[in-house]
Amino acid sequence: MKIIAFNGSPRAEQSTTNLMVSAFLAGADSAGAETEQIFLAHKKIGHCLGCFTCWLKTPGTCIQSDDMDGLIAKYFSADVVVFATPLYMDNVSGIMKNFMDRLLPTGDPHFEKDDNGEVRHVKGKKPDPKFVMISNSGFPEQSHFQVLKLLTQRLARNYQTEFIGEIYRGAGALLQTQEMKSITDQYLKLLHKSGSEVVNGGRISTQTSRELDQPLIPDPNYVDIFITNANAFMDNMINEYKKS
Repeated sequence: MKIIAFNGSPRAEQSTTNLMVSAFLAGADSAGAETEQIFLAHKKIGHCLGCFTCWLKTPGTCIQSDDMDGLIAKYFSADVVVFATPLYMDNVSGIMKNFMDRLLPTGDPHFEKDDNGEVRHVKGKKPDPKFVMISNSGFPEQSHFQVLKLLTQRLARNYQTEFIGEIYRGAGALLQTQEMKSITDQYLKLLHKSGSEVVNGGRISTQTSRELDQPLIPDPNYVDIFITNANAFMDNMINEYKKS
């Protein structure tokens, strides 16, 4: 099995997204998968021009000459693709959105009805890989990922492939806090386990998903504790910038 993660964080290797993806891929690798993480921040990806050239004039090929040709080849080489992104405005990052939009040439411009009678595009000539979504947010609650949950389900539906796992981490910045290391190490072990489950069982198990969804700090006042500490951190950072 080949698993490729497309990391849409502008912070690339320094990101919390990378920390999460690396643990997930390590688990998949330990189970025998071939894995790779691609940092989209290091790639040249223009936004979709909406010109339909890739459908009408040069089917399957975008009019723009940038890194997407190679990225699409990587996309189709995978059995499982991980869309990895920080949460920006309740959605994927701008870099990730450009990448997703530029997958348009992989499809077919004709229309059909799905099993529920809803219209979608006809499946492309090449089978799409299965999907996993990994994301982290600066907000503490898991409810902030509602848009991503629906988006990934719709992506899998539109591309006629299988959605086999989703990992969302509220208060993701805590994963890079040394004071939280004993707690975050346990979370990273769960990420490792989820990667191995995808390889061995074809998807992230319900139990592991449930455990991954729990607050990092097992305290009923978790959100209030987060707000107090996060605001103190922000005030400190603001003062530091004023001094510079």
